[in-house]
Amino acid sequence: MAEGQPAARARSRAERTRTTAIRVLALLFVVGITVVIIYFSDQLKRFENYGYAGVFLISVAGNATLVLPAPFLVLVYAMGAVLNPLLVGLVAGLGGTLGELTGYVAGYSGRALIENRERYDQITGWLHRNGALTIFVLALIPNPLFDIAGMAAGALKYPLWRFFLFCLMGKIIKTTLVALAGAQSVAFIGRFLY
Repeated sequence: MAEGQPAARARSRAERTRTTAIRVLALLFVVGITVVIIYFSDQLKRFENYGYAGVFLISVAGNATLVLPAPFLVLVYAMGAVLNPLLVGLVAGLGGTLGELTGYVAGYSGRALIENRERYDQITGWLHRNGALTIFVLALIPNPLFDIAGMAAGALKYPLWRFFLFCLMGKIIKTTLVALAGAQSVAFIGRFLY
């Protein structure tokens, strides 16, 4: 039994090192994106011509993909620095929710392709226990599980209006926070670059 303790400690240290590395990489990614936004601010100003309609369409398309997730949050982050971040969050949240209906419809029609059956069963259990909270939380946090949740909600014939409402609330909060982060980080880092 004592021999297993050093191995457990080594695994624990390795896990902490891995977690720290992921956090550092995430921070570097955010700073890198912000520097790129500042560097290409002239090109972003041209994208501003598409305005909120462009943010809406990209959000719909970015959330409608079931197989490959599209990184629409990078656009929300960037456009939060160029346009009103509160409106960017609202428009992106609505577009993202409409895009997520593809997963719901796929599940409702019974044609959903579920690759990770274990996750699907887990999310189905969450939906049975507290569907509204599950949909809201999974829409609120950036994660790859929401497509599975949408398909599970559709397959369970979860009421569409409830799915839409709780998804919308989570998406609007998430995209607004991302847009505000974009606006604030560009202003903050811009002070050091100029």
